[in-house]
Amino acid sequence: MLNIMPRAERAMIATPHYLASSVGSAILQQGGNAFDSAIAISATLGVVYPHMTGLGGDAFFLMHDAATGTFTGFNGSGKSAAQATPDFYKNKGLHAIPQRGILSAITVPGMVDAWWQVWEKYGKLPWEKLLDPAIAYAEKGFPISRNLLFWMRKDEAFIRASQQLSTLYMANGELLKEGDRLVQKDMAHTLRIVQSEGRDAFYKGSLMQAVVGSIQRDGGLLQEDDFRNYSGEWVELLSTTYRGYEIYQMPPNSQGFTALMMMNMLENIEVSAVPRASANFYHMMSEVIKKAFKDRDLYLTDPRFREIPLERLISKAYAAELWNEIQAEPLKVSEHLSPAIGQDTAYAAVVDDEGNSVSFIQSLYFDFGAAYVPGDTGIIMQNRGSFFSLDPACVNVLEPNKRSFHTLMPAMVSKAGKPYMLFGTQGGEGQPQTQLSILTGVLDYGLSIQEAISLPRWVYGRTWGEDGDALKLEHRLDGEVYARLKRWGHRVEPVNPWDGIMGQAQGIVIDEKGFMSGAADPRGDGLAIGW
Repeated sequence: MLNIMPRAERAMIATPHYLASSVGSAILQQGGNAFDSAIAISATLGVVYPHMTGLGGDAFFLMHDAATGTFTGFNGSGKSAAQATPDFYKNKGLHAIPQRGILSAITVPGMVDAWWQVWEKYGKLPWEKLLDPAIAYAEKGFPISRNLLFWMRKDEAFIRASQQLSTLYMANGELLKEGDRLVQKDMAHTLRIVQSEGRDAFYKGSLMQAVVGSIQRDGGLLQEDDFRNYSGEWVELLSTTYRGYEIYQMPPNSQGFTALMMMNMLENIEVSAVPRASANFYHMMSEVIKKAFKDRDLYLTDPRFREIPLERLISKAYAAELWNEIQAEPLKVSEHLSPAIGQDTAYAAVVDDEGNSVSFIQSLYFDFGAAYVPGDTGIIMQNRGSFFSLDPACVNVLEPNKRSFHTLMPAMVSKAGKPYMLFGTQGGEGQPQTQLSILTGVLDYGLSIQEAISLPRWVYGRTWGEDGDALKLEHRLDGEVYARLKRWGHRVEPVNPWDGIMGQAQGIVIDEKGFMSGAADPRGDGLAIGW
C-alpha cells in the first residue's frame, strides 16, 4: 500500500490533506517562500481538517533559513488562564479536569500568533494572500474526506451535543457523508477578520472580545488579559548527533527531547543488524521508549515553572547508562504506565527553491478539541489544558499562565549543516515512536522516506485517551513475531494492517545531489507534491 513518491529538484510539499498540499504548491508558484507556504497550509488545514487543527489550537514551527544557514524554532503553544488553579476545580467537587467542554481548562490558542510572527520574520508575500485559500474553502466548502468522516462518526455524541457543531456536520438529523460539501460560514468570517486586521484582531480586538465574552458567559476561565498578554516565543532547538547526522527537536514544553534520548540509546547498537520485521526489533524499541517516557513523565512541563535537566537527559553518557540497564536483562519487559494522551494533530513539511525548510505541526489536542465553539466565531477551542494535573506534587500541575506538557514535536535532520530530512506525525503518545520508526528506517535501514513511513508501525502506551497500556502492532507481520513478544511478557494488541491509531506521518528527504523525495502517509488523506 505504498503511495507514489514524487522526486523533485526545486520544491517539495507534504501534508496530511491533498487540498492543503495543493495550496502550499500554489503559494510557492506565486512567488512565496517555504514560510509563506507553511502558513497558508496551516490555515487551510484548520478548515479542511477541522477535527485535527484550527484557529483554536497551537502550532510549533521548526525552520531552516537558507540565507543565514540557521536552524530555529517557534513555540506557538498557549497558556492557561490567569485564574486557573486546582482550587477552582476542587471547589466544584472535581478530582480531575474534564476532558471536554467549557471546563476543560481551555488555554489561549497560539496558532494565529505563530503565523504572524513567522510571517513577519521570514515571509515574502502579503499577509492577506496567505489566508485567501483557507477562506475560500471555508466559504464555498470542500468535500468531506475519509479521515474527517471517521472522526465525525467517532465523535457523533459531541457533535450532537453542540449547537454549532451539529449545524455544521449534520443535515436532517444525520451526519454528513464522505464527499458531502462542508461549508463553514462562521469560520470564513473569522478568517476574514484575521486577514484584514492581523494577529491583533485575535488577541486584542473584536475576535478576542467575541471569544472571551462567550467563554465567560458559559462559565470558563479565560479573560481578555489572558489574550492581550499572550505571545509565542522563538526558541533555541535541541539536537543530538546520530551516525554522522544532526537531529533537531523543539525544547520543552514539547516532548521532542524524548526522540533524542531514544536515538542516543540506539547509537550503542548496530540497529541495521536487527531485522526490522523481527520480535527483537519491536522489543528493543519498546524498551527504549519506556526509558525515555519515564523521564518525560517525571520532568516535562513549562520550563518557566520547573527546572528540566535537559543537558543530562540528552547526553550520550546518560543514554549509555539507560542502554546498559536495558542490556543487563535483554529480554525483560519493563513496566511503565503512561498517562492518557490525546492525538488530534496535523503535520506538514515544505522545502522551497531557495533551500528554506519548514517542519511544522499543529493541534487541538483531542479530536474536535474541547468540542466547544464560542458563539458564532466558528472556532473549535483546544482542550490541551485538560492534561494539567490537580495534584500539587505533579510537575504538570495546573498553574496560572502556564503552558502544559505538549505532545507536538516537528523534527528535522541535517547533514553537513544542511537540511537532510523533515518529518513528523500525528499521534500524541505515538509521535516520538513513529519518529523513531522513520529515523531508523531511513538512517539505519537505508529506506526511502515513503518506505519508512509505510513500514508496519507500533505504538506503546495509553494514547487516544484509552485506558490500556498495550504494545499495539499493525497486523502485517509474521504470526511468530506477535507470539514471541507475548511470551516475553509484552501486552501485544494486533490492530488493523494500516491502522489510523498509528497516526499520519509526512516527510521530505533531500539527497546529496539536491533532489527531494516527498511522502504522505497512506493511512491518511495526504499528498506530496514536488517539481
